[in-house]
Amino acid sequence: MAEQHGAPEQAAAGKSHGGLGGSYKVTVYELENFQGKRCELSAECPNLTDSLLEKVGSIQVESGPWLAFERRAFRGEQF
Repeated sequence: MAEQHGAPEQAAAGKSHGGLGGSYKVTVYELENFQGKRCELSAECPNLTDSLLEKVGSIQVESGPWLAFERRAFRGEQF
């Protein structure tokens, strides 16, 4: 389980990496401590804030390696 507190209100995105046949799942929450609106991801998402979440307050990785970015289109600081 991985958690990011105080993530920027700018666009955040998750990107999965791995080999064939991998299983990837992450749940992103709008508020800290896994509260508020949530979104489950199992593939690339270039911008969560377009229609899914206003901001990212916490992240729970359930399986697979994940990389999150501060800004849309996989730009900005990596988490």
